[in-house]
Amino acid sequence: MARVVDLTACSGAYGTRLLAEAGHDVVRVESPSGDALRRLGPFLDDAPDLERGAFHQFLNAGKRSLALNLDRADGRAALEALVAGADALVATLPLPLDEAALRARNPRLVLTRVADAAPELCAVARSGLMSLVGRPDGPPMLLGGHVVYAASGLYVGVATALGLLQQQLTGAGSTTTVSVLECLESLMEQAMIEYTFSGQGTERRGSGGQITATSGAFPCRDGHFMISVGGQASNWVRFAEWLGDPALADPALVAEEKRQEQRDLIQERIRAWSRQFAKDELVVEAQRRHLPASPVATPLDLAQDPQLIARGFLTPLDHPLFGRLLFPRGAIATVFDRPLVPAPRLGEHNAVLLAELGYSPAEQASLVEGGAL
Repeated sequence: MARVVDLTACSGAYGTRLLAEAGHDVVRVESPSGDALRRLGPFLDDAPDLERGAFHQFLNAGKRSLALNLDRADGRAALEALVAGADALVATLPLPLDEAALRARNPRLVLTRVADAAPELCAVARSGLMSLVGRPDGPPMLLGGHVVYAASGLYVGVATALGLLQQQLTGAGSTTTVSVLECLESLMEQAMIEYTFSGQGTERRGSGGQITATSGAFPCRDGHFMISVGGQASNWVRFAEWLGDPALADPALVAEEKRQEQRDLIQERIRAWSRQFAKDELVVEAQRRHLPASPVATPLDLAQDPQLIARGFLTPLDHPLFGRLLFPRGAIATVFDRPLVPAPRLGEHNAVLLAELGYSPAEQASLVEGGAL
């Protein structure tokens, strides 16, 4: 497998995590004081610590850590030696080293440059994604979480993997620039094509379906559930029978066009009915009646989901800080059945990596005394 040097910020770190899941030797190079990813909360027990951040633990899982002071010449020299013997370098721009010099020392290097778009909130707005989230009659809204990191990181991982494949086939190196903003804009391609062909923009849906009157997310005792009855008359008959609501007993509502005319009434009656039940109760009963439905899952629901556990997506990990926990393991890791490995402590692999680069114990001690480590 390949050695990959990781100099990414938050927006590229998921890509190198995917490479680590695939079995590549990913070396994350960071400052001796720790990088920004380690400082991104939440933290275990609400205690800000370089080893206890959730995003560091997730995005750096399976990597090795080399702490170098790149403000010093000897620190940069160690990084140059590392990259000279590596297969790939994944780095957020601007690069801390001269690109032409790197290419001269390692012509077969696969270089993936990440053009960041901080702050991420502005990137989401500029990409167009924000215009699609929210109620039709309200302002645009943000998605929760860090969708920027997932979307851009996926492209970073794919671009690097393709570069490594070309390297394997031809022996040649390559340079690819992954724009974080363009990664987000690529998620808008269908909306752009829709406008090109129809002249109409994609509208925000809120929590309701756009095509049928009896689709949307409805409140329950413990959250929300999503149901999509569809336009077929048989679906409506089964759904109306389940609700048992006299206000919806009009035979004319069997026709979808009539249901569209009464959309507000139908949605109001469904909301009044669904509040009586737990979301899982409704989903199970809907499936029994062959009606498409799903709980609106929260992160807590997913972390305890028996389906995700049974499929191996959530896999036990023995962690030195957290004890045994269920940790996400994606499909890439299952190709070679790679075991999960916790994220490294800051500089945990300094001695091993420097020895691999040919640094003697005395030279390593000199780097420590001079402040390069």
